[in-house]
Amino acid sequence: MQQPQDPPAADRPAPSEGGAPRVAPQHGPAPAGAPDGRQATEAGREATAVGRLAGTVERLRLELDRAQAHSAGRAVVEMGVGVLVERLRCGPTEAAGQLESLAEQAGVSTLALAADLVNQAAADQISALARAFVEEAAVPPEQPGRPGGPDRADRTAEPAEPMAVRLRSTEADALAGGDAAAAARAMLDHALRPLGVAAVAVWAAHPDLSLSLAGSAGFHEEEALRWRHVPPGVPTPARRALDERAAVGYPTLAEASLPSVGQHEIRGGRLAVPAGKGGRLIGVLELCWHERLPEQSQPLQRQFEALAEVAAATLESGGEPEPHAPDPADSRFEELRRLTDGLLDPCMILRVAPDADDLPPPFVIRHVNPAFVDFAGRPTGAIAGARLLEAYPLAAEPGGLAEKVEHVFATGEPFRTPDLRLAALVDGVPLVTRAQVSISRHGGHLAVVWRLDDGTPRVARLLQHAQRLGRIGGFEEDLRTRRIVWNDTLFELHGLPPGAPPIALDQLPDHAHPDDRHAIGRFLRTLLHHHRPASTAFRLQRPDGVTRHIRVVAEPVSGPGSGLRTVRGAYQDISAQHWTEVALAATRDQLAQSEQQAAERSRLALQLQHAIMPPAHGPLDLPDLRVGVRYRPAEKGHLVGGDWYDALPLPSGDVLLCVGDVAGHGIEAATGMVALRNALRGLAATGAGPAQLLGWLNSVTHHLTDQVTATAVCGLYRPGSRRLRWARAGHPPPVLLRGARASTLPQLGGILLGAVDQADYAEGELVLEPGDRLVMYTDGLIERRDESFQASLTGLMALAEQACDTAAGGADGLEEHLDHLLRYSNADTDDDTCLVGIAVR
Repeated sequence: MQQPQDPPAADRPAPSEGGAPRVAPQHGPAPAGAPDGRQATEAGREATAVGRLAGTVERLRLELDRAQAHSAGRAVVEMGVGVLVERLRCGPTEAAGQLESLAEQAGVSTLALAADLVNQAAADQISALARAFVEEAAVPPEQPGRPGGPDRADRTAEPAEPMAVRLRSTEADALAGGDAAAAARAMLDHALRPLGVAAVAVWAAHPDLSLSLAGSAGFHEEEALRWRHVPPGVPTPARRALDERAAVGYPTLAEASLPSVGQHEIRGGRLAVPAGKGGRLIGVLELCWHERLPEQSQPLQRQFEALAEVAAATLESGGEPEPHAPDPADSRFEELRRLTDGLLDPCMILRVAPDADDLPPPFVIRHVNPAFVDFAGRPTGAIAGARLLEAYPLAAEPGGLAEKVEHVFATGEPFRTPDLRLAALVDGVPLVTRAQVSISRHGGHLAVVWRLDDGTPRVARLLQHAQRLGRIGGFEEDLRTRRIVWNDTLFELHGLPPGAPPIALDQLPDHAHPDDRHAIGRFLRTLLHHHRPASTAFRLQRPDGVTRHIRVVAEPVSGPGSGLRTVRGAYQDISAQHWTEVALAATRDQLAQSEQQAAERSRLALQLQHAIMPPAHGPLDLPDLRVGVRYRPAEKGHLVGGDWYDALPLPSGDVLLCVGDVAGHGIEAATGMVALRNALRGLAATGAGPAQLLGWLNSVTHHLTDQVTATAVCGLYRPGSRRLRWARAGHPPPVLLRGARASTLPQLGGILLGAVDQADYAEGELVLEPGDRLVMYTDGLIERRDESFQASLTGLMALAEQACDTAAGGADGLEEHLDHLLRYSNADTDDDTCLVGIAVR
């Protein structure tokens, strides 16, 4: 007979045990198409009950985890009591009291003090590892001898005390279990899961070079059975570790191209650590990750070696269980498994839980095929082996998956539907999707096949990866019931174990840096008093001593009557961004200083250049000649070049005409230009010819300047006879205009200045006529990136002839001629340009 329900009791929240619960009960939505009136009310109550059931299942799972951890912790405490019994020569009761008293005086937990006592008394890997951690932690961060440098606190997984407690708890739980299977479960639950390990395998080595799977955790039952024996000669990661007598790691199992247990479920990194006793290797501890193999720091390697010692102790004590053969009465299961493994759609095989007397019977997910995709985005290892209502608590809603499974199992009638609502809890938040579902009975098993109609699993996985990569954790806090929901990322971000009570918003200032408490106060006032969304950044001081830069953003959620009921939001670890911004700010300051120095150098170079060679001035009248000059600086102001020119009457009566170009830009090019120009002036006073002058100037450039090279054209004009002698050092030849026809002077041989110690230069001679114009220039007038030098020179001659048509002839049109050449030059190298025009009168 069905018992009557008490509505007020049904609506009361479950009592809080051990502080605020990690996951609050969720209220599932009413089924689509629910009737109105009283039936709608009944449907709403049923949906509410299902939501409370899902929350209760999650809370019970957490309580079970805490109970298991407490059991292992009690074993460590009992070992600590035993140490005190031996040292104090007292009874167990007195020793237990002494242990609690000493822990209270030291300000640590009883479990931590017990682990410390055991480590001091023991002489094994765990005690050595704990002492090494304490010694490293004692070195100040600023000392160069500290392993890992100043940032070690951010990279070390945990401080010494929790690490030692975890390893001792693992050892105690493994010894209590008595076999390798229990040891594998203890290692995964207490020591390895916090390090991101998804599964663990303990292999036993045999004299014939074969391996047997002595124990495992995190793998499906059938997967472990398939790998219970590995014949000799099979190259697995465990075999490689035994052959090399050292730990071997692989970034991913696919990259290693080695077979191993769980190769289709857990495809990430693998690490195989040899396990031995007394110098003799008797097995291997293999660790599996879903992601790539993390960086193996020295502290992590020591922990894995200590766990391998625990595995070896278990194997040495005869802890290898006999492999469980499949039930002979279950002959149809293997056939059904092979059939479902060939399906392209996700499929799971259910069976009634062993020794189940409940009605309706509970179902266990015995197997999932390789194509299986959990629509909540969880790995298959978290689904296989679990009870259906533990993996999918919301399947118990009216008309849900559990009801359809029970019907098919009871009647044997297959069930098919093109649209069924599937729901699951992801970090305490309901995730709903629609799918095509088929359920059929095969003896004592059920095959459940679904085909998802949307990208929900992909979206869920993307959300989880985005939270992991962005280091974002979500939360929701009920301000009336004080129930707080945190996802797994948030526990890791705060440095708390998964079973720890979440931190309420009003307790946040106690966990922040003192200088940031005012900012958190403004955040809470805006959020809780003014009921407006708010955000702030602060420094979180974690229990493990690590300080992280955190940004929190939250919004108020009003309940019935417009009262504030719930606050939801997210925390994000922005430590990397903070330090990047600090580095960028320092870089910007250095860049601004460098730009200021460069601008100052450019200004000085420009002033020096203008003092020696003004950009433009009036024509210069010399005997028989009129000389005009144009200088065009580079478009970019900081590219002050080394172009120079000179037109100077000499004591011998000749006129010195020259143009040069020092390689490079900036203050070095400007000072080099001044040095060469003044040197040539002094050398010209000797009366030597232009070829000799360039030879001497080359030696000056090579010896007296700092790695400067330059090109130049040097000419000596003798009035009266109008004879021009000239030479060139790697410079473009001058252009002669006679009778409106342009031509270049012969390209005499001569290497650029400063390239070698001694150089010879050819000398040419030309008699000018009245009306002739001679153009001397630097390469900035003609150079183009898409043309050869000869093509650019041909273009200059054509432009010079065109300028003769527009400008007046003789000396009067010289200025206009030069302006035309400079204005219509098609050079595109953004180099400075020096142009000298000489008109013969």
